[in-house]
Amino acid sequence: MTPSALPAPVRRTGLPRTAQRTIALAHRTIAPALCTIAIALAAHAPAARAQPASDWPTRPVTLINPFAAGSAVDVVARQLGQRMAQNLGQAFNVENRTGASGNIGTEAAARAKPDGYTLLLGSPGTMAINPWLFAKLPYDPVRDFAPIGQLVSFPQVVIVQPKSQIRTIPELVAAARAQPDRLTHGSSGPGTTSHLVMELIKNAAGVKMTHVAYRGGSQVLQAVAAGEVQAGVEGIPSLLGQIRGGTLHPLAVTSAKRSPQLPDVPAVSEFLPGFDASAWIVLLAPAGTPPAVVAKASAEVRRALLEPALREQLEAQGATVVGSSPADAAAFLQGESRKFRAAVEASGAKAE
Repeated sequence: MTPSALPAPVRRTGLPRTAQRTIALAHRTIAPALCTIAIALAAHAPAARAQPASDWPTRPVTLINPFAAGSAVDVVARQLGQRMAQNLGQAFNVENRTGASGNIGTEAAARAKPDGYTLLLGSPGTMAINPWLFAKLPYDPVRDFAPIGQLVSFPQVVIVQPKSQIRTIPELVAAARAQPDRLTHGSSGPGTTSHLVMELIKNAAGVKMTHVAYRGGSQVLQAVAAGEVQAGVEGIPSLLGQIRGGTLHPLAVTSAKRSPQLPDVPAVSEFLPGFDASAWIVLLAPAGTPPAVVAKASAEVRRALLEPALREQLEAQGATVVGSSPADAAAFLQGESRKFRAAVEASGAKAE
């Protein structure tokens, strides 16, 4: 808006000539000043609307979990979200966007507005396995995301129905060897951690079993408990209660050593030396999220994870709290990607 764009003053006929001169003077002096003020306000309006990173979050945050409710990722995410909501006064809502071995939810997070209000719960399947399993992915795990930090790590557990005659890993291997391809094992979907871990066990033991894919970890647990499949693999946080309740029987944990939560359950490595396939969860933001927001989110995540109440809750469910920095999380993901690339190539698994 410029002074010349203002309407000319209305001629006040009938007024004394002195009054008319006063009105004209006011138009020439006050109007330009008003224009200057308006221009200044317009120039500063975007800055006034911008939210400093230190204010994050000023509204609810969505945590996208690419897997079904009840999975290990889901259990950890909801507990972390509840603690962060209490600390920051904003809701942290877990949104389950399942399908395509986690690719649907991960792509949604990659395409989300990079403002810190949509974050992704990344795990081995989506961030380290799928890039080598699928010929084409709708996202790039490195280019499309900014790591915030690793949350936890935890062992997977090989499980069977309590009534099953298979009670150990050697018995599972013997049964599979006696009936090639007749034994079945369930997973959360092709290329998920639960699928690939069993593939690694089969390859290490030199046996074959038939893979049955489900849409989520809770469905796998139900299928194993009902005897629809002979075995399955899931993260310890999502099934510890069922193991203790007697609805599922653990054959072994997939970490290099036994879990403190299941001290009587052997590790797969006790039967297949050198075996280690722990799972983990990393929190990520869409690429382009302001670094200050990533740093603030990382600091708040670590603050929540270090609080005794949440740490004890997670550790009681079999998770090991990590709470790493963005840089450490990025380096960790690179190492895991290399490890799982070798695992996928060794297994020969492919997905379309």
